[in-house]
Amino acid sequence: MRSDSVRLSLAGLARKCLVVGTLCAGAIALPALAQPMGPAGHAGQWHHGMGMEGAHSPERMVRHIDHMLDGLKATDAQRSQIKQIVQAAATDIKAQHVAGKALHERATQLLTAPTVDAAAVEAVRQQMLQHHDQVSRRMTQALVDAANVLTPEQRAKLAQRMQDRRDSMKERMRRMHPGN
Repeated sequence: MRSDSVRLSLAGLARKCLVVGTLCAGAIALPALAQPMGPAGHAGQWHHGMGMEGAHSPERMVRHIDHMLDGLKATDAQRSQIKQIVQAAATDIKAQHVAGKALHERATQLLTAPTVDAAAVEAVRQQMLQHHDQVSRRMTQALVDAANVLTPEQRAKLAQRMQDRRDSMKERMRRMHPGN
């Protein structure tokens, strides 16, 4: 029974780490925060089978950035700086995604072995936590760098847009799921 609960919790952690790692490439772009959600509450086109490569391709990310910066009346210099920040972060996070996928595969191997080695499973879990922390640090650094390119007024406007989007999503979810 203990082995089943360890397997389930590690499998859940592995999925969360993998999802966080893959979504970071898109979330890092900041503009996704200002974009309306797609069908069923999914951002971008992930929901429609495009996968991470299509939903968060460099071209698509540039369009999102341009849209966000249009609404903030960003200068050409700001646009250029933020695009460079996002592209560098996306490249770094994509490389980290590969490492996360390898950890997920290792966890799967360990948990499906004829004999489950609890110490090895715990070691992989610790590596997954470290990996998640690396991705989170890189994403946070990119967000800070991009925020520092914007003026305080632009950041305030972006924060208001994000709050409006959250409010809109809450209302939409309330309508879709009355009683929850």
